[in-house]
Amino acid sequence: MATLFQGVGAATAFSASNKLHLPSRGSLSESKGSIFVVRSDAWMNNLLNLEARQPQRLITSAVATKADSSASTKTGHELLLFEALREGLEEEMERDPRVCVMGEDVGDYGGSYKVTKGLAPKFGDLRVLDTPIAENAFTGMGIGAAMTGLRPIIEGMNMGFLLLAFNQISNNCGMLHYTSGGQFKIPVVIRGPGGVGRQLGAEHSQRLESYFQSIPGIQMVACSTPYNAKGLMKAAIRSENPVILFEHVLLYNLKERIPDEEYVLSLEEAEMVRPGEHITILTYSRMRYHVMQAAKTLVNKGYDPEVIDIRSLKPFDLHTIGNSVKKTHRVLIVEECMRTGGIGASLTAAITENFNDYLDAPVVCLSSQDVPTPYTGPLEEWTVVQPAQIVTAVEQLCQ
Repeated sequence: MATLFQGVGAATAFSASNKLHLPSRGSLSESKGSIFVVRSDAWMNNLLNLEARQPQRLITSAVATKADSSASTKTGHELLLFEALREGLEEEMERDPRVCVMGEDVGDYGGSYKVTKGLAPKFGDLRVLDTPIAENAFTGMGIGAAMTGLRPIIEGMNMGFLLLAFNQISNNCGMLHYTSGGQFKIPVVIRGPGGVGRQLGAEHSQRLESYFQSIPGIQMVACSTPYNAKGLMKAAIRSENPVILFEHVLLYNLKERIPDEEYVLSLEEAEMVRPGEHITILTYSRMRYHVMQAAKTLVNKGYDPEVIDIRSLKPFDLHTIGNSVKKTHRVLIVEECMRTGGIGASLTAAITENFNDYLDAPVVCLSSQDVPTPYTGPLEEWTVVQPAQIVTAVEQLCQ
């Protein structure tokens, strides 16, 4: 499993003597007792009303989480996440001469986070194009290039800057295939760093998944490990649809061993990170590591959480998610996106609409505070979901 210690804060220690009593499946209308869960915007709110039911058997000797199901192998080669993105990009540029890159400082400088380092000398400045600081212009140019048969990768130096190109992404990138009656395809990849960084301030700490998810005709994926970063990059470049690839600024230096042989992942599949029985935890990007940190505490306390990295933010992999819900009957969503209109809100609606009969409790979503990200470190940490909150939410949901 890829390891990460970039997450600020640590899980609060809890007493191992606490006992877990899992209610069996049943109608929510029979609920009488009350419990509460942590929410990121109010820390603790009374949310659920559940009757104490017959307890299920606990894992009494668990001391650690189950192995991460991502590609951990003794063979292959080790890469940092940004190097894995570069390797996937380079392989696709070698395979297909139509693939090109454009953005600010992607050429000689190698990109603000070195994802495109070394590509300009190898492929030339017509395929690795440095652009002026004009996101609306070069995004529109990339979409036009895709319409004529090229396969551009557009890098936003920071995902927040792509708000300047929102018109091009929405009215052109997402809709031209439809408004042209299928005459044009838009095989373009829009990628770049985002998320809450280390004191980068509000304008450089934006989580734009919620902004782009409502645009028709666009797919969205979020990488979280070097393995899936490379696989999703290659898949996005080969897709005939416009794809937005979200990368987290704090995950670029995450290291993992990936296979030597070529592989391409699906853009529409979630990843089972940790199988479990008691509760389904859905997450993505950086929050995957906060969840896994919390899972160590939870397993030592006798809980058996199932952790899924949804990866595909649009569309959701409802097959994988649904099978998990049918097994655990409880769902906790952990995201770095804002609560209002976030990915968690859309995911909650999808689960409730499709799998409500299998739920023994309402879906609970832990999201970031609905505030601009503060610059100061302690306040920045306060706005983002921390492992201790995840532990508390699971404990309360499983009572």
